[in-house]
Amino acid sequence: VQLQASGGGLVQAGGSLRLSCAASGRTFGNYNTGWFRQAPGKEREFVAMITWSGQPTNYAAFVKGRFTVSRDNAKNTVYLQMNSLKPEDTAVYYCAVGGSYSDRPGDFGAWGQGTLVTVSS
Repeated sequence: VQLQASGGGLVQAGGSLRLSCAASGRTFGNYNTGWFRQAPGKEREFVAMITWSGQPTNYAAFVKGRFTVSRDNAKNTVYLQMNSLKPEDTAVYYCAVGGSYSDRPGDFGAWGQGTLVTVSS
């Protein structure tokens, strides 16, 4: 499966963005999908994850209550709605698919190219 992340951009603190992860391949609906991010000089970190069926979901503590992950398997797309954005959310956001219910990048085998989110103060 090939992934294409989009929807990043420049937003002021407190604003919102919705990222999309579009997949090619008929088996996308069989995979769990994760969102990760990587800020300059930092390691890639887990943001959110959604199972192939849409439930359950899992979030990093620092985004709970602000971000929501969802999916539309008919459209082969997973979304990350990001609200109440903070400057520390600035990073390149990646989507990835894998077979495990996991928050570890190594458990995800296919990655999109990333989309840059910049939050200004």
